[in-house]
Amino acid sequence: MSQSRSILQADQSYTFRSYFEMPYEADEILAEFGYRLERSRLLLPKTARPFERLADLQRQIEESLLLVSLSSETARRETLVAPVLLEVARYCRCQLRIEYPLVVNNWLKGNLDYLLWLENILLVVEAKNDDLTRGFTQLAVEMIALAEAKNQDHLYGAVTIGDAWRFGILDRTQKRITQDIALYRVPDDLDTLVRSLIGIIENVSSLLEKLG
Repeated sequence: MSQSRSILQADQSYTFRSYFEMPYEADEILAEFGYRLERSRLLLPKTARPFERLADLQRQIEESLLLVSLSSETARRETLVAPVLLEVARYCRCQLRIEYPLVVNNWLKGNLDYLLWLENILLVVEAKNDDLTRGFTQLAVEMIALAEAKNQDHLYGAVTIGDAWRFGILDRTQKRITQDIALYRVPDDLDTLVRSLIGIIENVSSLLEKLG
């Protein structure tokens, strides 16, 4: 069914956070940019290389969870999100940009929470209000903006509330964003999560055959 009216107004300006706050479904918002949303179980790339610091990271997070209340976004970010991404950045020796400003046009602008960059770009959004669903909508729009700004045909992204992560991939040639139906929990799935983050950054393998 075609959309009866436009959600976005040509004379209005929207930040990335605006899309989190909109009452519309993700597929309706993405249609405004000419993209469609699909859901599937993604086969994420994973590094098989040894990661000696993983046990220390697991111990650090589990000890922190005993001491820190995760009732605020700041607590979740500093206790769960930042330690994981910093370890990945150290391991991959890649750039980690925090609150990275990006302006494509009046519909696509704002700050990206986290951006990891080596051979592949990985965008990570910290979902507000523990809302992974709306957080993924914001992530998808940011992926569209980043693909346009960096002229990338394929991008990985992840949205997290600290103790849960969900991945997505953008295919600009097919105008498609695929949302992973799987969730990765921290600390229980930390090994799988970290190996996938590293695999994406190092471009160990590709999802293109699965997505084609």
